[in-house]
Amino acid sequence: MMKQKYFFIGLALLALSACGAKAERNMNEYSEADSIAMARRDSLVVPIDTLPSYIDTYTKGDSVLVVQILKEYVPQKKTLSHEQLILRVARHFLGVPYVAHTLDRNDEERLVINLHELDCTTYVETVTALVLCIEQGLTRFSDYVHTLEVIRYRSGKMSYTNRLHYFHWWLQDNEQKGLVREINEPDPPFTALQTLKINYMSLNAKAYDMLKDNPERVEEIKALEDKTNGTQVKYIPIGQLRSPLLRNIIHDGDIIAIVTNKRELDTTHLGFAVWHKDGLHLMNASSLRRNGNQVVEPSEMFYDYMLSRASNIGIRVARIL
Repeated sequence: MMKQKYFFIGLALLALSACGAKAERNMNEYSEADSIAMARRDSLVVPIDTLPSYIDTYTKGDSVLVVQILKEYVPQKKTLSHEQLILRVARHFLGVPYVAHTLDRNDEERLVINLHELDCTTYVETVTALVLCIEQGLTRFSDYVHTLEVIRYRSGKMSYTNRLHYFHWWLQDNEQKGLVREINEPDPPFTALQTLKINYMSLNAKAYDMLKDNPERVEEIKALEDKTNGTQVKYIPIGQLRSPLLRNIIHDGDIIAIVTNKRELDTTHLGFAVWHKDGLHLMNASSLRRNGNQVVEPSEMFYDYMLSRASNIGIRVARIL
């Protein structure tokens, strides 16, 4: 009888252990390349106890919110899966107003911290920076500010020309830093190729306050655009977005970028993948009136949203490491 009692206690402890381990990040799921990339990440997302002199004016409410989120989730990082953590942080911003051009209000580039007005890119950057800090156990506002700068700028060095204005630049640079990984296989569903031709900024310099009276800066941007042009990238075409393969390929919390056929652009919108019972949805900072011009987790399926615009031709996918 006593042996039987200990047998059942052992089974219970084993079950509890399995439950506790389930949410841990399984490093066996990562390739050798991912492990090398994550080592680069660990060298960049580090404790910083001072704020840079070039930080823009920020609200006390935003700094308090950053610390609140970090301190709430750092203790939970071992009990939440990576995907759960991303979605929980992303949902903190539901209802935040969509406001464009928040990074462009100054005469010269400043490191802008703004969590109360978001566009699709700053929403993705904000959530990514918070998640990376949480994964590293960092809880100070200064840690977040440093991490956001690393994400937003080429090689993590703040300047207007170093800002990663196009999604391809953002993805390529942050993949090199080990912060994200592009998902572009298997085939199918990654059956399409986009040949990049991105000259929108240099051709429309008058639409950008920091370019319109600065021909030297326009030339710098154009040189970066031209260096990118001709690059071919794989994406999932719209016809593959109903494939049953997607549930195993796109994870909750993956970054989705909408590939466009609009001239001189690579993508037009970003957000986070979230699976509902009926299929894939896109949590995003939406400029649409029907979504209330705010961060939303819409009831509309992502496939239906994609069909609503003829310029939407597919998606690229990236995963926060």
